[in-house]
Amino acid sequence: MPHLGVPELLVILVIVVIIFGASKLPQLGKGLGEGIRNFRKGLRNDEGDDRDSSGHGK
Repeated sequence: MPHLGVPELLVILVIVVIIFGASKLPQLGKGLGEGIRNFRKGLRNDEGDDRDSSGHGK
């Protein structure tokens, strides 16, 4: 898979602005950030559930 460079990222940004509008971008970014944060938190909690009562992994 090719790496994304600056020109590609700019094209993606322009498409996102056209689709969602400039006024929706802060809300979109906030929602994306909260989603990523919750996903990471869920992964951390899931790792803690894999341990038995002795503190060792399965």
